[in-house]
Amino acid sequence: MNVFTEETRERAREIIARYPADRSRSALLPLLHLVQAEEGYVSPAGVTFCAEVLGLNKAQVGAVATFYTMYKRRPTGDFLVSVCTNTMCNVLGGQEVYDTLAEHLGVGHDETTADGTITLEHAECLAACDYGPVMTVNYDFFDGVDPSTAVGVVDELRAGGRPMPTRGARLCTLKEMAVQLAGFADEREGAVADGGPGEPTLRGLRLAQEHGVSVPGFDPNTPIRSKAEADKAAAKAKADADRAKADAEAAKPAPAEATAAPVKGGDGASAPTGTTGAAEPTAVETTRPEAATGSTAPDVKAPDDKSPQVRTAETRQPDAQTAVPDAPGTKVPAETSPPASRDAQAAEAAGTAANAPAGDGKPAGDSTGAQERNLTEASADADGTNPAAASETGAQK
Repeated sequence: MNVFTEETRERAREIIARYPADRSRSALLPLLHLVQAEEGYVSPAGVTFCAEVLGLNKAQVGAVATFYTMYKRRPTGDFLVSVCTNTMCNVLGGQEVYDTLAEHLGVGHDETTADGTITLEHAECLAACDYGPVMTVNYDFFDGVDPSTAVGVVDELRAGGRPMPTRGARLCTLKEMAVQLAGFADEREGAVADGGPGEPTLRGLRLAQEHGVSVPGFDPNTPIRSKAEADKAAAKAKADADRAKADAEAAKPAPAEATAAPVKGGDGASAPTGTTGAAEPTAVETTRPEAATGSTAPDVKAPDDKSPQVRTAETRQPDAQTAVPDAPGTKVPAETSPPASRDAQAAEAAGTAANAPAGDGKPAGDSTGAQERNLTEASADADGTNPAAASETGAQK
């Protein structure tokens, strides 16, 4: 049976077209909102629909649909009323608001009223601690509620009214909200004309205005450049940087030609022309790392100068910047304990030998001999052939 309308299928194609051809799976989240806008929840038919249009299997779609709480897995009312019961709102009375609504509506968490108007749920956090206690109706905020105001909101909703949220646009049904979450504009007349920010949200801005705090060089009227303009500006900046680098290279003086110094003999006289001699190493040359140790590794700062956290991280995860063993003046950190004494090693070996590893068929420490002996004694007791057991029984009598 064809569950979804042609309009939904057309919108699905539009959503998929937003993503590259080899990344169409990224369209799954808005598609789930789209099918929820059709039926009011993500039904098995909705999971099948998403799997078919994206070329996925139903298990992959179901894994996503069951992970996010905004996707409902059973029919939901026209208005989803969520009450925050997390720490801040709870301290301010959020739990009392939820309990009052649950009693007034006669439903519990994730349950819908008999008329199909309201689904109630408690939310762990609605990210509005400075407005607590808060509740949302289809994700639009009602701030600073108490039990009486919350009951007034749900009664107005059940009577067909649309109470105005504290912040945000005017209310719409959950299906209409799902269309917006799928990425389509709200087409109602004046839908986004109402609402505004709350006072706690504007507190920082007002303080900045009172004390004359502003971002240096900030112009609120500066237009946002298009991508083409931004790319052009970046290319110009790169060309200017390359030109400056080329000018700096051209301004460098040419290196002076090295002149061959006469090689002195052992007596201080100049060596004959055409002969070569080994020049005495200078003081700078004798202090180079390769001259001191024969190592070609670059001289690096000793790791002992670093913080313990850095040394530990380098020991566990060495990289190109970590000191190497043959670097002069360095000591590679190692997380090792001093070797145990010979007596301790012998004791450890004796303990290991006395505790053989367990086999796959029995727990550690059990032996088949003890199990067989216990079974034999139990059988003898049952037959009356165990003299020890018989004497014990007689003594008890």
